[in-house]
Amino acid sequence: MEALGKGLLGIGIFIVVLGIVLLVVARLGIERIPGDIVWRKGNFTVYAPLGLMIVVSIMLTIILNLFFNRR
Repeated sequence: MEALGKGLLGIGIFIVVLGIVLLVVARLGIERIPGDIVWRKGNFTVYAPLGLMIVVSIMLTIILNLFFNRR
């Protein structure tokens, strides 16, 4: 149970930090991460957040490796 509590606290702290970062980025006026693809054709828009997916993938890989380190 102690490990689960520590894990939940870690996730909570991560979410708070992520929220603060998103608020700061929004105040700076940055709408999209470089690498995001937006394709507009008339009345139709396709948005593919490739840059965001790469960043989230790297962050999740680091976090999961920290929590599930097999030694």
